Amino acid sequence: MLIHPWDASLDAAEWQEWLATTDRFGVLAVNNIDPSQAPVLIPMHFTLARDELLVHLARPNPVWRHLDAAAEVRLAVIGDYAYIPTYWRAKAGGPDEDGVPTSYYASVQFVCRPTIVDDADGKAEILNTQLADFQPEGRHAEVAVDEPPYGRMLSGIRGVRLAIVSVDAKFKYDDRNPVDHRQRVSDQLERRGRGLDAAVAGQQRRRLAAIGEWDDFRRRP
Repeated sequence: MLIHPWDASLDAAEWQEWLATTDRFGVLAVNNIDPSQAPVLIPMHFTLARDELLVHLARPNPVWRHLDAAAEVRLAVIGDYAYIPTYWRAKAGGPDEDGVPTSYYASVQFVCRPTIVDDADGKAEILNTQLADFQPEGRHAEVAVDEPPYGRMLSGIRGVRLAIVSVDAKFKYDDRNPVDHRQRVSDQLERRGRGLDAAVAGQQRRRLAAIGEWDDFRRRP
């Protein structure tokens, strides 16, 4: 993923806080054991637990033989995205139709080393951690080996622990452009109000408050 200096996460806390506001849903990319074939992509929820990601998948999933052979995999999350039309990005004094369109988005990508978990206790631990993450209000039974209602279902899944090797985080919201340009685009997004426009405007305004003018920001000690 190309990350310009002005698109980079300000620090680890920024991407961690952003990820916490999402549904932690991404796409796992695994190299195909046949190099002539396309990589295997698996959409899924995941839980960030300190220095690893926790997931589980159905045992019939076709990814397993590829995952078993993989030394490293990549998991990508994308959110708060919008198309920015040409006429929102025209240079001051120039014709609207000469503007260059772009996409705004936030993305976090993890490179990880996978470990497949097949023992029942290990799978139960992953599931209980994920339930605590996605359903903190509770209202579910504990996942316990040989105990209803979930114990009998454990044989139908396999768990995966993804040890995080590196993280790339990108917040692409025109931070290199002047403050008034970014404010104007945020206003346009809020007026348009479709899809994720409001969330995108919120991200742009948050970054604007933290960065201000890019040239001034990069000269700060």
